[in-house]
Amino acid sequence: MTEKNTAIASFHAHVYYNANTRDIAARVREELGSRFEVQLGRWRDEPVGPHPISMYQVAFLPDQFAEVVPWLMLNRQGLDVLVHPNTGDAVADHTVHSLWLGEKLQLNIEVLKALI
Repeated sequence: MTEKNTAIASFHAHVYYNANTRDIAARVREELGSRFEVQLGRWRDEPVGPHPISMYQVAFLPDQFAEVVPWLMLNRQGLDVLVHPNTGDAVADHTVHSLWLGEKLQLNIEVLKALI
């Protein structure tokens, strides 16, 4: 089987939280923003898109992966985090090419499939 060779334009980290962990998520977010040149997305206090619970997105470039992801591994403070590339194939990016820090949540991939 031949695998498609696709370039990674950027990465997203989705940091998940709930009402009890929102303050923790805020501390992680503040630290991410002060340590790294990342783009912090808005707070999503309700499920949105394929994401089943509240989250915010952190966007970063491929050359930042080696710094941002290890930092998240050690400093996510128990929060669940999805990290995925952006290759232009949202379904594969969120499933096949993704990695999870913490618990793997069940995404609503049908939302992404509907965008194709």
